[in-house]
Amino acid sequence: MEKILSFLQSEAFKLAGHDFTFGELLLVPVILLFGFWLTRKIIKLIANRLIAKGASADMVHLIKRIMYILALVILVISTLDFLNVPITAFAFLSGAVAIGFGFGAQNIINNFISGWILMWERPIRIGDFLEVDDARGRVEAINTRSTRIRRTDGVHMLIPNSKLLENTVVNWTLMDQLTRTSVRVGVAYGSDCTRVRELIYQAVKEQSEVLPEPDPTVIFDDFGDNALAFEVFFWINAAVERDLRLIRSNIRFRIDQLFRENEVVISFPQRDVHIDGAITVHNANTK
Repeated sequence: MEKILSFLQSEAFKLAGHDFTFGELLLVPVILLFGFWLTRKIIKLIANRLIAKGASADMVHLIKRIMYILALVILVISTLDFLNVPITAFAFLSGAVAIGFGFGAQNIINNFISGWILMWERPIRIGDFLEVDDARGRVEAINTRSTRIRRTDGVHMLIPNSKLLENTVVNWTLMDQLTRTSVRVGVAYGSDCTRVRELIYQAVKEQSEVLPEPDPTVIFDDFGDNALAFEVFFWINAAVERDLRLIRSNIRFRIDQLFRENEVVISFPQRDVHIDGAITVHNANTK
């Protein structure tokens, strides 16, 4: 026992005028592990309390990030104080490391700062439906370096936080959960336009995903080259986990069925060719 105590009290190395013993070095991991465990338990308890009181997911996420950073700073300072190490002894070393880290990790720092801006200003929140470049999906997490979204096809996608601030991002649910979309269809010339409008309106109103207010609007859009073009605009709740393409597809199926039942012809590209018979007769007489 005396040998173990003597070993723990013996000097391991000396730094900044302070002697570090083997006992102190072995005790540091224990303090850090216990500190991380206790921090995680406390933050989880606070997060559950906030969720129970109705706090939004992105606000809880921001508070957890702030508490983790504060806890880490307090844990490091407490450990150094336990070891009787003056913080000023690391001032020069930490400054040099910070300069080198800044030059070598500019993108990481940029994404880190962008992540905090996203969580603080909240232009993008957890649960929002985004359109970034050609990808559409719902935000699941805003992390320190990147934001994770789940695309409409179920694939998870990581987007650097700086890209969300520096590029154009369409947030379909920024102000509210309402989203407007449309379906276009063309019918043959000679069709009863009033009846066509009624059938399209009926097909949209029968879909449970379409909101009753605002009321769907059917527009006679244009006299096209091969068709009378109609377009119907309607609103849906973007918070519902459904693919917009599936909703539009169901409406097109119903429109096709109603048109067939009412003998309305959906147009298709066609071209009429007229042959001048007089020219043919003239060429035959010449021979």
